[in-house]
Amino acid sequence: MKLLLENMQKSALMEIKEAKDSSSLESLRIKYLGKKGKITDILKQLNNLPLEERPELGKIVNLVRNSVQEELLKKENELKFKELEIKLNSEKIDITIPGRRNNTAKIHPLTMVTREMEDIFLGMGFEIVDGPEVESIWYVFDALNTPKDHPSRDLQDTFYIDNDTVLRTHTSSVQIRTMEKRKPPIKIIATGRVYRRDDVDATHSPMFHQLEGLVVEKDLSMSDLKWVLDTFIKKFFGEETKTRFRPHFFPFTEPSAEVDITCFICKGKGCRVCKNEGYIELLGAGMVHPNVLKNCNIDPNEYSGFAFGMGIDRITMIKFGIDDLRLLVDNDIRFLSQF
Repeated sequence: MKLLLENMQKSALMEIKEAKDSSSLESLRIKYLGKKGKITDILKQLNNLPLEERPELGKIVNLVRNSVQEELLKKENELKFKELEIKLNSEKIDITIPGRRNNTAKIHPLTMVTREMEDIFLGMGFEIVDGPEVESIWYVFDALNTPKDHPSRDLQDTFYIDNDTVLRTHTSSVQIRTMEKRKPPIKIIATGRVYRRDDVDATHSPMFHQLEGLVVEKDLSMSDLKWVLDTFIKKFFGEETKTRFRPHFFPFTEPSAEVDITCFICKGKGCRVCKNEGYIELLGAGMVHPNVLKNCNIDPNEYSGFAFGMGIDRITMIKFGIDDLRLLVDNDIRFLSQF
């Protein structure tokens, strides 16, 4: 028994010394000192020995057990130190390396411009309304005094779902829906996507964004329309910006006008961008045609109104000096990160 304990001690100390990691060391602890370990098993066998032999062998077993425990503890500390050193070396930080920049999301330039435009009109007492993008021809054409032979109703200009349903070509359809549901006074703007059969190039797209406004009250005149648009343009483009109204034709307004602003490049002096005119076309506007009011059951003898519409994509290009409409929809992070 004494010889067995000595050999067991030598074997245990050797195995503990050669242990490579904490897991291996734990296995050795269980092997020798666990409930079913070798040293624990010998302690249990002491009761089977003669009384006179028990004290001496018990002393030897305790010495062996203590020796193994001490070696286990020593090896455990040694392995912990090595593992910590390895971890520190693998996780060390070079503080001279430039930090990594967090890529945070930004608002798309079209959304930025839309919100800015909406805020200006909200400040003037307008309400934002919305409507469907798939519409009946009543709301897109008929109610807006646009006859069946008008070019905008041609298959080459409009996306038809069927004979009576189209993708809206303007957000004016929202104006009709509003006038059908409400009685004057009405003061709204409508923003959203619109669709026309255009080939994609630097200035055209089959899908773009519009903001349209409508005011219907008693005793409105063209001067009220001019004040609203002039106020918006100065707030959006700057107080030094001038406006110019040119006679035009729209079937849903009479009289109608194209509205220009001083060129943002030359400030009205004339350059290549504005074709030396000093002005850039911005939007269309006019007094609501009496037929449009009648179609919405509003008496044109009692009420008058004005409306205006502008392309948000075009205004975004003017505001930020963008020369290609496709940049706004290509989703190129190199372009979008500039805003």
